Amino acid sequence: MFVRKKKNRSGSTSVVVVDKHGGKFKELHTVGIGREEHEIEQLCIQGRVWIKNHLGIQEIDFEEPDLKEMERKNSEKVLDNIEGILLNGAKLILDKVFDSVGFNRVGDDVLRHLVIARLCEPMSKMATADYLKTHFDEDVDLSKIYRYMDKLYNTQKEAVQRISVEHTFSVLGGRVEMLFYDVTSLYFESFREDELRSPGFSKDGKTAETQIILGLLVCENGYPLSYSIFNGAQYESYTMIPAIDDFKQRFGLDDFIVVADSGFMIKRNIGLLRSGG
Repeated sequence: MFVRKKKNRSGSTSVVVVDKHGGKFKELHTVGIGREEHEIEQLCIQGRVWIKNHLGIQEIDFEEPDLKEMERKNSEKVLDNIEGILLNGAKLILDKVFDSVGFNRVGDDVLRHLVIARLCEPMSKMATADYLKTHFDEDVDLSKIYRYMDKLYNTQKEAVQRISVEHTFSVLGGRVEMLFYDVTSLYFESFREDELRSPGFSKDGKTAETQIILGLLVCENGYPLSYSIFNGAQYESYTMIPAIDDFKQRFGLDDFIVVADSGFMIKRNIGLLRSGG
């Protein structure tokens, strides 16, 4: 996929996005028409941005221009402290990603710490508290982590999911044409049942333990969009329609195409995400 400039009979130049597939060229998008060189160059830049959005590619500028200049002027000082930078390198990068997605709008540092720790070193909650202290010098008490899990589910879950979905749609140009749905089972080291946990068909072979059913919706580019949890005894084929309807209702999508892991397809029209609501 690339940007092509086409000379018109009128003397103007059309800038289009072209894709080559099977030895044939296909025009996917007309960016615009210009006459002056600076107009054409600006249209080419817009075309390259369109390609990145279409492919789900996002560039992250980790440093502002003034910070780059500061780094250039103080390069020796930076090199003197390189050991400290290497220790927190992953956190410096993931902090920027966390903010660029928009999760900083949640306004809770515990969420930031848990997300970064989970990406760097997935461990138990107890081990995560130790990891944050030893690697990032973040003193997050274990009891605070446990209390936060209830807070996340009870008051922040919807906000976090909406931020994630809105970011995905912005990366994809505000449009999703196809969703993929898959189901798995998650078991507990427990035989105690409740309204959610119960024995069922376990994909882990844990036939005696209780479990839940997890359904996941992702877009065609692989971005996860939404998940739904069902009783562990629920037949997985009966979970797809409720999961889709729940996603449509919560995030304002009208219609789209859904493909399940078994190849079963529900065909609907293309939908757009409505902001807010």
